[in-house]
Amino acid sequence: MTARAMALAGVLLAALLAAPLVADSYVLSVLTTVLWFAYVGQAWNVMMGFSGLLSLGHALYVGLGAYASAALFVHFGIGPWLGLFVGVALAAAAGAFIGFLGFRFGVRGVHFALLTIAFAEVARIGFDHIGWLGGSGGLFLPVGGSDPLNLRGAPVLFYYVILALVLLAFALAKVLLHSRLGYQWLAIREDAEAAEAVGVDLFRARIKAVVVSAALTALGGVFQAFYFNNLFPEQVFSMGRSIEIILPAIVGGIGTLFGPILGAFILTPMGEALTGAIGALGIDLPGLKQLFYGAALVAIIVFRPEGVWPWLSRRLKLVRGPQ
Repeated sequence: MTARAMALAGVLLAALLAAPLVADSYVLSVLTTVLWFAYVGQAWNVMMGFSGLLSLGHALYVGLGAYASAALFVHFGIGPWLGLFVGVALAAAAGAFIGFLGFRFGVRGVHFALLTIAFAEVARIGFDHIGWLGGSGGLFLPVGGSDPLNLRGAPVLFYYVILALVLLAFALAKVLLHSRLGYQWLAIREDAEAAEAVGVDLFRARIKAVVVSAALTALGGVFQAFYFNNLFPEQVFSMGRSIEIILPAIVGGIGTLFGPILGAFILTPMGEALTGAIGALGIDLPGLKQLFYGAALVAIIVFRPEGVWPWLSRRLKLVRGPQ
């Protein structure tokens, strides 16, 4: 990063830290949503951007983290700071199992993506019929009170929690990207056969990528459960949610550290603004936001196939080396 980039990052961080002091409840909720998508987008980026493994079923890991922590809280009174370990473990185990099936039997590319979709759909149907977890009627968390240990409190509490998660995910991704494992992932992404020829264990490196990505995504699920206080399988495990998770990285720049963050700050506010503007006109257009996301994706593929961040960083001279 150049000095200009560090200064810009410092200003952005200061602005985000100070935002609750000046933002109203609506703006704060939008910022929280933006940061959530930036976080899960970064988690997905670890898998696809760093190691080239396409997953279209990341809603599975969101759901496992969300339901595990929420069920422990509702039925046993176990707070999210302990329940998250169960959710992360379940998601990591599921990721390892999916990776094992895919990589052991040579399922690659789009076929591996279809495998991830299949598991997310199986989870959606299965959770829809588990009464202990609310089934299709939904699992509802008790609301009220102010207890940070149980993620109970004002919206500003959730805002700072998700901001901290974004910063931690960014730091972890940066460390991983410049580690021995990160270089192995990049080698596999660019040319798997060449990486294997120089001694990289493809199976183990890919499994680690899936497990790390799944575990990080599950943390986003824990946050979602306690932020919204309700879970419905049709929403949590939906294909649409998986697509929303991957869009920030695609728009911002797959394989870059800042890409998912920039992509989330582009997509979510514009989607909210469009929805609000159409609503103010008294027009009801179901699926409008999804249509906007689709149009944005087409525009990125046509005009900025590498994403907005690589182009922006070059124009503003924000980076010297890898982004």
